[in-house]
Amino acid sequence: MKKDIDFHPVTGVKLAIAKEMVNGLEEWGVYIINLNLIELHTVMITSKGYGNIKGEEKKTSVLRHMIQELGAESMAKIEPIDPALFVLNNEYWVSYYILDQIFDKKFIFKAHIINPSSLEYIPELGLEGFLHR
Repeated sequence: MKKDIDFHPVTGVKLAIAKEMVNGLEEWGVYIINLNLIELHTVMITSKGYGNIKGEEKKTSVLRHMIQELGAESMAKIEPIDPALFVLNNEYWVSYYILDQIFDKKFIFKAHIINPSSLEYIPELGLEGFLHR
């Protein structure tokens, strides 16, 4: 059972939502960044959106992603994201192994937090976006 698993605190792993230009079009994506000096194994990520739009409760489908190995000091794109979803809370639950230890953390990008005035340059990606710390 989950209560019997000893989860360790997550350090050195961040998520970002960033924009890039692809064939002259602006595309947004969600990225995982591993700042650790060791690779991560069996990275499992679930994503979902939820919140209210004009007083009506909205939820997106739950998506599941797996990255077999994420190298030391590297990054990977998890999924594209439609900017129309920025009005919702976007939740990413990340679990991974380092050696034989499991790590687990929930990242939530709050509704409306991503806007042009809050973008910053993310050197690990070479893109502008919003970095969840």
